[in-house]
Amino acid sequence: LPAMLDALAAQTRQPDQVVVCDGGSRDSTLTLLRAERRLQLRVIEAPGANISRGRNIAIEAATHDVVACTDGGTRAHPEWLARLVAPFEASPATHAVGGFFAADYDTVFELAMSATVLPATVDVQAASFLPSSRSVAFTKSAWRAAGGYPEWLDYCEDLVFDFALRKQGALAFAPQALVYFRPRSSLRAFFKQYYLYARGDGKADLWLKRHLIRYAMYLLAFPALMIGLGAGSWPLNAASAVALLTGGAVYCGAPIRRLRDLWPGRSTVEKVRALALLPVIRVVGDAAKMLGYPVGVLWRLRHSGAKSA
Repeated sequence: LPAMLDALAAQTRQPDQVVVCDGGSRDSTLTLLRAERRLQLRVIEAPGANISRGRNIAIEAATHDVVACTDGGTRAHPEWLARLVAPFEASPATHAVGGFFAADYDTVFELAMSATVLPATVDVQAASFLPSSRSVAFTKSAWRAAGGYPEWLDYCEDLVFDFALRKQGALAFAPQALVYFRPRSSLRAFFKQYYLYARGDGKADLWLKRHLIRYAMYLLAFPALMIGLGAGSWPLNAASAVALLTGGAVYCGAPIRRLRDLWPGRSTVEKVRALALLPVIRVVGDAAKMLGYPVGVLWRLRHSGAKSA
């Protein structure tokens, strides 16, 4: 929290107001917030509020038309707010702007995690980009027209909100409006994160095709290729081996490319360790998604009226 407040206070374009909704912290969060004197800060306590509810409460309380949204635990680039609101100042027709995010990594594991799970700007197609609410801005009228953040959903709420914003027109993309955040620092924490993300996908009925492809790859294609490797026919052995190597290269190709952009200054040993971690992180993340998605689907089937609540 101190790093986040320091970054907001150092913005070249100062926010006119900062509203923070706390969902029931039991540490020193509220003490730190109430001690802040550099920002026009309003703190709202809403014990038990989920992410969506907390965002909606803070946005409703904001007294200005353009709302820039980020999360606790982030650190904004000094030009973040200026770059994020520039499209609104350039065109009154702008209703929403997606910023971008980058990893604030330290350890070799966090370096590998960043390369594996976070897209680079070259991976993004601006016309279809769905911004994370770590870095997004919108007008209050657009937020109201979208129905606010979906309070029935505990994870993936920003994607559902993005789809509602897109129905109102194209979202501007400001890739230089960066916030930094630390990726998960252990496989256990990463597994939990992706399990919850996939559970949210299942609840919100998102990305069915992607999840089905993942199940097919792990439950059908991979076992079939392993059987092919063990078969007595050398042509089948060779074909299976080539298919496995090609699939592995595709599977880790983008993470390896991103890792090469992130690792300057690292020792050879650290680079080797990071490379070795890439497939491990991919497999753990896929396993978490495969377990979490059906749990979300079952929830959706049992709570078919939740979206209208």
